[in-house]
Amino acid sequence: MPIPDLPGVLVPRHSDQEHWLKSHVAHMCHIDNPEKQPVSFAQRDLDKLEKQDYWVCEKSDGIRVLFLVVTNLETKDQTTFIIDRHNTYREITGIYLPHHENPLMPLRSSLIDGELVIDVDPATHQEKVRFLAFDCLVIDDFNVMDRPLDKRYGRLKEWFYKPYARMIMDHPHVAEKQPFSLKVKEIKLSYHVEQVFSVDIPALQHGNDGLIYTCVSTPYTPGTDTNILKWKPPSENSIDFKLVLRFPPSKYNPNEPDWHAKPLFLLHVWCGGDKYEQYDDLHVEDMEWEDLKRSGEQVDDRVVEVHWDPSIARWRMMRFRDDKPHGNHKSVVENILSSIADGVEKDALLERSNAIRASWKARHGQPAGPPGPSGQQHALPARPAHLPPSASSSTAQLPPIEFKYGPLAASPWSKVAGPAVVAGMKR
Repeated sequence: MPIPDLPGVLVPRHSDQEHWLKSHVAHMCHIDNPEKQPVSFAQRDLDKLEKQDYWVCEKSDGIRVLFLVVTNLETKDQTTFIIDRHNTYREITGIYLPHHENPLMPLRSSLIDGELVIDVDPATHQEKVRFLAFDCLVIDDFNVMDRPLDKRYGRLKEWFYKPYARMIMDHPHVAEKQPFSLKVKEIKLSYHVEQVFSVDIPALQHGNDGLIYTCVSTPYTPGTDTNILKWKPPSENSIDFKLVLRFPPSKYNPNEPDWHAKPLFLLHVWCGGDKYEQYDDLHVEDMEWEDLKRSGEQVDDRVVEVHWDPSIARWRMMRFRDDKPHGNHKSVVENILSSIADGVEKDALLERSNAIRASWKARHGQPAGPPGPSGQQHALPARPAHLPPSASSSTAQLPPIEFKYGPLAASPWSKVAGPAVVAGMKR
């Protein structure tokens, strides 16, 4: 379930405070933008899980943010912020992090990686926003980005979470003033993936969006990190594009668009900077278009998450992604297409677990022990043909767009130059 509005007070853009915070984070991390991103899981990555130690956890359906703690060592004042994917800062009030050695002192400046989710209590149906931490870059003024994941995760639990959890236990009234609670995400060894499916995911109080595998021995690498693998069933892999509406010419005046007609829904792929290229089109049913108009939401020039529907061989809309400043980069789109075409089904992932376990034990000089509940290793099933041949490789393009509405409107006929509201719908 998405977060409707990020908590906190927005730090004014381009203000002195924002400039100082960005400089402070850059000084802490030795890099301007420290956020990292995973790559999509493909068949070849099964070999990675056998050859290297990986941890696995469920991939929550939430909003990725960095949690920043700024502590003035002279005054002992502590301020907290969240940083979203737009690199905007929001000041959070009501959360205090004590020091792990002396709870009367504040935790020093830290930067924590995690995501905001909405947990829904199954009994009361009450919603609660929670920050799930899964990694740290800086903790108590120590930059740990070059440490392996197991060391970073240990610091995250011992220095960040445990002092906070003890404080909440001793002073439960403190939690009432917090805009969200804090928790560290549970992580398992990669060969225990069946437990994640059968125990962890069913117990969640928030949405799940697959699995995340993270290499244990590698440092925190900003940008696209090939050692972090995002798994979804091939049929559920999605891509973020920028949606651009193009209306057909008016039958009364070919030089003017027909604002009341159903437009062509173009998907533009991000090429870096402010550059986008037309990539494909989105299939939108007539009733979906009517629902969009009735919603009154802006549709044009907005990041949209889509999935490939093999039954009609077209892209279908899932949701808008206002938490992202851009769609997926062109290179990421190609990787995701490769993952869709060469993806790994759940059964194949489970069947490989015993081999992954045996390899892990061998690397650490431990006895292999009995096989897990998945049984003996089986041959991987043949890959289902989810996509047409044109999408079967990472460099192939999808079929050419078949334009259904006559000549496309020129670029100025978008939200920028057209009317702000068309047929009751914000463009």
